Amino acid sequence: MPAYAGTVSAQPVGPGEAGELPEKDLRAIRAALVVPEDVHGFEAGLDRVLADIRETLDVSKLHEFIHTWWLIACDNVRDPQGRAEMYERIAGIEQMAARGEPLPRGGTSWKQLFAERGIEVDL
Repeated sequence: MPAYAGTVSAQPVGPGEAGELPEKDLRAIRAALVVPEDVHGFEAGLDRVLADIRETLDVSKLHEFIHTWWLIACDNVRDPQGRAEMYERIAGIEQMAARGEPLPRGGTSWKQLFAERGIEVDL
């Protein structure tokens, strides 16, 4: 799960855009994930969170997990192609790094990148 300071909110989908946003529960979030990398990340992360809860009996991490993955599920609903392309870019950058090539640098801030995805971040 990402660590960040500040607030994050997903904007509702407007008329004519992608489908309805999922409910903020595990079943609905999982059902909204269409990108295989996100499905894998959700399932692996849920396993880790549940193991931690069994050990600590602290469910606060589950609430964080649900909120984080709800945002990702909303992104899956809004722009599944964009999510898939993001993972393709990541794979390309990982291959460049493995070959020792210089990594591309962009001029876009994290806040701008989140805003493009409809997520407000107070960093």
